[in-house]
Amino acid sequence: MIAPPLSLYIHIPWCVQKCPYCDFNSHGLKQAIPEKEYIQHLLADLEIDAKQVSGRTVKTIFIGGGTPSLLSAEALSALLAGVAQRVDLAANAEITLEANPGTVESQKFKDFSLAGVNRISIGVQSFQPQKLIALGRIHDGPQALNAAQYAQQAGLKSFNLDLMHGLPNQSIDDALSDLKTAISQRPPHLSWYQLTIEPNTQFHSKPPTLPDDDILWDIQEQGQALLTEAGYKQYEISAYSLPEQQCQHNLNYWRFGDYLGIGCGAHSKISDPNSGVITRSEKVKHPRGYMDLSKDYRFKTWQVSAEDLPFEFFMNRLRLLEPCPKQDYEKLTGLTLDKTLLANLDNAVKKGLLTDSPHEWQLTALGKRYLNTLLETLV
Repeated sequence: MIAPPLSLYIHIPWCVQKCPYCDFNSHGLKQAIPEKEYIQHLLADLEIDAKQVSGRTVKTIFIGGGTPSLLSAEALSALLAGVAQRVDLAANAEITLEANPGTVESQKFKDFSLAGVNRISIGVQSFQPQKLIALGRIHDGPQALNAAQYAQQAGLKSFNLDLMHGLPNQSIDDALSDLKTAISQRPPHLSWYQLTIEPNTQFHSKPPTLPDDDILWDIQEQGQALLTEAGYKQYEISAYSLPEQQCQHNLNYWRFGDYLGIGCGAHSKISDPNSGVITRSEKVKHPRGYMDLSKDYRFKTWQVSAEDLPFEFFMNRLRLLEPCPKQDYEKLTGLTLDKTLLANLDNAVKKGLLTDSPHEWQLTALGKRYLNTLLETLV
């Protein structure tokens, strides 16, 4: 086993209101964010976790939520300065901040850039009023367009637009209209993915009417054709970019890299090349508990078993459309390919879900469409 590249995830748990489809660890804002106190806890959390990765360089930072753009630029600057004091941060590190179009204005994006952020991911989801209302979003279409323009003017290296399809009562024309509007803004990166109903969400308890499978497939096919024509290349199941604009943080996740996670409910994955052990941890979820000094920041910690590692590796790695080098499996899991796994991989090849060459596996178009089936074939 080798020590893979290392990233840092920072969770900001507050948002203006909880969206009915959201299953992330987020909490509707009832009062002003306790910025100073929370950042002190984030940095104390990092100081503890940094001992696990001493001597390793953090290549990317992703500040997610919740709605991190609710933070002031001063708070963000203090946070990033504190991070740089506690870990070895690469000079060219990609630093992404998630933003809600309803919580930003032009100067704030510029101030975020001055604070050290060089990439912003804007949660647009749709540009259409009725769809935004159905999704519980606090912004409207013009605010989403303004946010894209602010990002273009803020001096960032890159920005992403987050867009959903398969929305309640959405037609093919509606979905493609949203996509065309997003493309017209020429974002270097587009996350374009289908709405799914997750447990423990409002949509799960009161399901909306979603498009049928035929419409969803037509949206996917026609949307991908639009993206390709506009110069975007799909590199992951739901991610598209212009040349050299892939999200490096997410690439590290999908390539089974390591990451520290600080903040409410954040997860970590750390590999120890000496012992061959991969350890995962999860932090306390609720802000009150997380900032309670009588408690540990960690809610639980566990070692990934040898039985679970193959599925975890392929579940991540096969989201990418790039070939998967066979040597990465042993390097990143510390395991060899046993007879059962080799037989399962061969079965996936026979089903047309994978191709197999002497040095790599490659997801096929069929495998991309039926990724869950492929993963089930491997375990």
